[in-house]
Amino acid sequence: MLNEERRREILELLRSEGRVLVRDLAKQFRTSLITIRKDLESLHHQGLLERTHGGALPIRTGALQDQTLREKERLHRREKTRIATAALRMIRPGQVVILDSGTTTTSIARGCRQLRGLTVITNATNIAAELADSAVEVVLTGGSLRKNSFSLVGPLAEESLRKLSADMLFLAVDGFDVHYGLTTPNQLEARVNRAMSESARRTIVVCDSSKFGRRSLSLIMGVSSVHETITDRGIPKHDLKALREMEVEVTVV
Repeated sequence: MLNEERRREILELLRSEGRVLVRDLAKQFRTSLITIRKDLESLHHQGLLERTHGGALPIRTGALQDQTLREKERLHRREKTRIATAALRMIRPGQVVILDSGTTTTSIARGCRQLRGLTVITNATNIAAELADSAVEVVLTGGSLRKNSFSLVGPLAEESLRKLSADMLFLAVDGFDVHYGLTTPNQLEARVNRAMSESARRTIVVCDSSKFGRRSLSLIMGVSSVHETITDRGIPKHDLKALREMEVEVTVV
């Protein structure tokens, strides 16, 4: 295979998967790690991707990017499934769990369908629909509908959460900067997420590793408010080290 052909295929994989890793590309194209690194460096210098430790990400489109839920569903599917499986192991019968809107939390909701004695509080209308005919008791917040994320936001959502108490919150985020905090593109969504964390005894961030080192428009909370993080093995080593030094439990799947 010619260099240009391989590089075009790498870009196509990046568009479909949302992230590529050097070791996976080397196996797929049956070539050396050095060759793949050179490919990624070349594509990076052409402005076609963003080089990261061990792989590459799509070019960032800015802090104001607000992808739809359907767009996000196409990205990092395998990682999200593993993260959701790890999250489900933490849930016990009789607990009250908050799920915010997002593709990873939707995967968690699907795994909850057969759990009895479980109550799920959510502001995500798609998650409520997912659990409507299941064994789970569903509490849906009020609020105004954000069509991008199928989530309910605004004062009604925030006020209802302040009157509820939960064992844990599973929070999906768009950006996780270990020094700045957790972020999301929408200011109203950030306010609802903060109210969720205040209502839960334990806040668990569920996000794939592409979210690390990124900031979006609106700050949800600082890392000091996070008890645990579930992510995949692509998390940068310096971020993993920083989180553990901050006494945040990290589960890598």
